[in-house]
Amino acid sequence: MKAMANRITFAKLPKTYEGLVHLHMLRPIHDEVELANATEVIDAMAGHKLNVDQDAYLEALSTLVEAYEAEHHRLGDSKITGRQALEYLLDANGLSAADLARLLGVDRSLGVRIIAGERRLTADHLRILSKRFKVSADLFL
Repeated sequence: MKAMANRITFAKLPKTYEGLVHLHMLRPIHDEVELANATEVIDAMAGHKLNVDQDAYLEALSTLVEAYEAEHHRLGDSKITGRQALEYLLDANGLSAADLARLLGVDRSLGVRIIAGERRLTADHLRILSKRFKVSADLFL
């Protein structure tokens, strides 16, 4: 399977389950290209207010990704740090250090220092980030 040619954005996503299936068929993932394509759709949907069809589709696609990753990307093998996860989520959502600072309600310079690893995230920061990106706060630890 080929990688998707154009970067998907939330605004371009279909609003119906059928439209989403037409965009990206729900089926077991067999290789890294299929994983990348599924992840691109998930990333486009993450952090947005979804309708019922979009939510159901996201749940089904996430289940397929989780099954593939459980078999091929065991968590114990991962060397991704909390800071790297944060950088990835910011990049995937088109957010800068200044956006991070606004999201956390802190001075702009603190956003830069958090990304650089010079400052740690507080419990409040973890709560805000996990809610915004719909992930476990443990991801950032």
